[in-house]
This record gives sequence, structure tokens and C-alpha cells, in this order.
Amino acid sequence: MVKQSIGYDVKHPEKSCTDAKCPFHGELSVRGTIMNGKVVSAKMQGTVIVERTFMHYVEKFERYRYVKRTYMAHSPPCIGAKEGDVVTIAECRPLSKAVSFVVIEKR
Repeated sequence: MVKQSIGYDVKHPEKSCTDAKCPFHGELSVRGTIMNGKVVSAKMQGTVIVERTFMHYVEKFERYRYVKRTYMAHSPPCIGAKEGDVVTIAECRPLSKAVSFVVIEKR
């Protein structure tokens, strides 16, 4: 398989795969939002749950608070994200009812 550029400056995975939903070796294009987060669950087949923590300003109290959000992302076999890994996810077309992100890099 030929390594193709996905349009973002990320490291290409060392391994190769035959997954059609892989942005590097398949036909999936990525666009839009890119986020970093921590994998909190990798129990599903080919899908991981990524948690992202950020600060949100609350006008009423004139303070910041920490907010956690979780995103379901497709994990290609060539990247192989496991629980506890810090990963970069990118937005893509909807892959299922709840999955609209794909893991593009393990940091």
C-alpha cells in the first residue's frame, strides 16, 4: 500500500493495514476539527472513546471551570490506540450513528 498524505502534519504509522476506513491506507478523507485527548476505553472493536478536558468561562461567576467531553473515534489497526494513550483525532464523514472522528496519531 502507498502512504498517502492526509493534509495534516502528523507522523505516518509504522505498520500497514487494509482497513478501508483508515485515512492513511484507505479511502477515508479527514476535514474540520482536530483535537487531542486521552483514550479512556478501547473495549469496542475498532472504536475508542477519547476524553478531552478544557476550560470554559462562566460569565455569571466570572470564573473558569474544567469541562470534560467524550468522543467516539474509529481506531485503524495500523495505529492501534489502547486505553491510556494520548491521541490526536480528526473529524471525518459519519462512520456510524455515533462515530464521526478517526484517530490519526498516537502521541
